Amino acid sequence: MDISVVIPLYNEEESLAELHAWIKRVMDEHGFSYEVIFCNDGSTDHSWQVIEQLAAQYPEVHGIKFRRNYGKSPALYQGFQRAVGDVVITMDADLQDSPDEIPELYRMITEDGYDLVSGYKMNRRKGDPLSKTIPTKLFNATARRVSGIHNLHDFNCGLKAYRQDLTKAIEVYGEMHRYMPYLAKNAGFTRIGEKRVHHQARQHGVSKFMGWNRFVNGYLDLMSLWFISTFGLKPMHVFGFLGSIMFFLGFVAAAIVGAYKLIAMSNGNNPGLVTDSPYFYISLATMLIGTQLFVAGFLGDMISRNSPERNNYQVEKTI
Repeated sequence: MDISVVIPLYNEEESLAELHAWIKRVMDEHGFSYEVIFCNDGSTDHSWQVIEQLAAQYPEVHGIKFRRNYGKSPALYQGFQRAVGDVVITMDADLQDSPDEIPELYRMITEDGYDLVSGYKMNRRKGDPLSKTIPTKLFNATARRVSGIHNLHDFNCGLKAYRQDLTKAIEVYGEMHRYMPYLAKNAGFTRIGEKRVHHQARQHGVSKFMGWNRFVNGYLDLMSLWFISTFGLKPMHVFGFLGSIMFFLGFVAAAIVGAYKLIAMSNGNNPGLVTDSPYFYISLATMLIGTQLFVAGFLGDMISRNSPERNNYQVEKTI
């Protein structure tokens, strides 16, 4: 199969039939063999009924239904697990991503040799409020700096193309869908490109991703991903190092406090109790914190960061 189109969605019943018809027209015009996988993330409207109707009418349509809303990343994860196309295309279900971009995205993967091609929405300013555009600009600038992928302008664009083996090699969980290029890079897929794509105006419903909170959550996820990618397989290197330094500084400080008392006593002075000095408690606390950090690093080395339950989502139905 040439292409698998994975579409995560939440309450997009008005758009699904039109989106499928658009995808089908593009695929038929270019002679692609394909499948469309709708990943219904616990929608409370009639989205699943629309998917069932499409699947009954068109053999290329498949669906995954979560019992409740987990988020976009779990929906993509399940779609990736099921996809069998040589190239996997992801897009949002709100008709803002144009299926007309699919042939060129496919060519960039199969002919130009990219592992991942991310869309760059050039005309996002139309209709987008400041609460969305400003966090987006800050988010992308931070993501470029931290990830080292400097040729991408829009990390969070839903329209992307992947080699199939890449989608099987990465683990998308939590809200890590924002960092698919970074996940790909950490997995060894470094040929990452970008394509300018057309951004459609939303025709139905309202955006599910608005406000500053997504920037805050995205920043925290980015820091988590950076730490995991840098120290996730070697936590002892960071915690053990910091713990050893703090323990050493605390030990030296305690030794200085003790030496000061011995010198004072040898000179016939009465320096008082060691516990009367605040430096004694500071050095003791530093040694305790250093020990805790060292133990944390040791335990981190013993515990796998990949929980076996991380991607255990409750899938109610598949088509």
